[in-house]
Amino acid sequence: MSIAVASASIPEPVRYEPLRVMVVDDSVVIRGLISRWIEAEPDMVVVASLRTGLDAVNQVERVKPDVAVLDIEMPELDGISALPQLLAKQRNLIIIMASTLTRRNAEISFKALSLGAADYIPKPESTREASAADIFRHDLLQKVRSLGARVRRRVQTSPGAVSAPAVVRPREPAPPLVPSHAPSAPLLRRALGLTAPRVLLIGSSTGGPQALMTLVAEIGPVIDRFPVLITQHMPPTFTTILAEHLARTSHRPAHEGIDGDIIKPGQIYLAPGGKHMRVARQGANAVIALDDGPAVNFCKPAVDPLFISAIEVWQSAIMAVVLTGMGSDGMRGGKDIVAAGGSVIAQDEASSVVWGMPGAAANAGICAAILPLNQIGPKLVRLFAGDRL
Repeated sequence: MSIAVASASIPEPVRYEPLRVMVVDDSVVIRGLISRWIEAEPDMVVVASLRTGLDAVNQVERVKPDVAVLDIEMPELDGISALPQLLAKQRNLIIIMASTLTRRNAEISFKALSLGAADYIPKPESTREASAADIFRHDLLQKVRSLGARVRRRVQTSPGAVSAPAVVRPREPAPPLVPSHAPSAPLLRRALGLTAPRVLLIGSSTGGPQALMTLVAEIGPVIDRFPVLITQHMPPTFTTILAEHLARTSHRPAHEGIDGDIIKPGQIYLAPGGKHMRVARQGANAVIALDDGPAVNFCKPAVDPLFISAIEVWQSAIMAVVLTGMGSDGMRGGKDIVAAGGSVIAQDEASSVVWGMPGAAANAGICAAILPLNQIGPKLVRLFAGDRL
C-alpha cells in the first residue's frame, strides 16, 4: 500500500536582478575605477560608462539604469544641467552626484538634492592614496546598494520553470535573499522618559539634509528655549554650507561646533565634517568637545559619540531624534540615552530615503515614537512645551 505524503508549501525566496548602474564622469581614470568596483560586486552591473552629461541624456532610455553616478563638472553638459533632463526621461532613476570637495561643488550638490538627486558623494583629491580610495569605494558601493534597493527588479519566474540565477559571478556570496512572505514583527514602543527634556540631539545621514531643513523649520519654539545639536554624516565644506542653509531655513543661529564653545539655548550646533562632535561639562557649562579620533560606524562625524557623551551632561533630560540614513549609527547611543532615562524618536520607513539608522533604532525597541517626518516637528514642540503624551 502506498502512502501519499503531502509536502508543505515553502515560499520561494525573492530573487533580484543585479542593479544596473550608469557611470558618468569625464575622467577616464575615475570612470574606470568606479566601473571596476561595481563590476566586482555580485549584485551590480555597469550598463554604461560615459564621458559627458549629454552622452547620459542621449543613452539613458536605451540602457535603462537603476542608478546613475553623475559627475558635476563635465564638458558639453555638466551634471547639474543633465540631472533634470535625466529625471524627465526616467522618473524613478536614482542619481548620486559625485564631486570634489570645493565650496562651489558643495553648493551645487545641495542644489542637486533640491532638483531630485537622491544623494551625493565627495570624490577624493587623489585616488592614489590607498585610505582615500578605500573610503570612497566603501561609501560609493554602500550608497548605490542602499538607494538602489528602492528600485530593484525581482526576477520573474513561472511555476515549474527553472530560472537562471539572477547574478552569475564566481565571487563572494551576494547579500542574503529575503523570503517573499517574511512576517514583520510589530515594533516595540517605550514610554517617554519621566524627565522633561533640556536638549535636542539629532542624527542623520542619507536624505538627512532635506529632512533637517523640514524639521528645523517646524521647531522654532524648541530652538528658542533649548540647544539643538546635530550630527549629519557629511564631509568638510559640505557641513559649513549645511549650517548656513539650516540658519536660513530656521531663522535661528546655526553653525558648525567649535571646540570649547559654551552650549546655549537658541543655537543650532552642527558637527563639522571630518570630526566627531561630543559634549562635555566645564564647570557650570556644557561645552562642545571636538574629537579627531578614528571613524565610528565608518563615519566621521558619527552620531553615537554625540549621543553617548551627552548623557554625562544632561543625564535623563535628553530628547534624541534619529532621521533617515544608511547603517545603524545612533542606535547604540540611543540605547544608552534610554537606559539613562531619556527618550528617542525615529523617522518612519515610508518617509525615509533610507530606513537604516532609524530602522535600527526602531527595531532595537528603544523608541518612544516612530513617526513620519512631517509629524516629528509638531511632536517635539509639544514635548518640549511639557506635553508628555
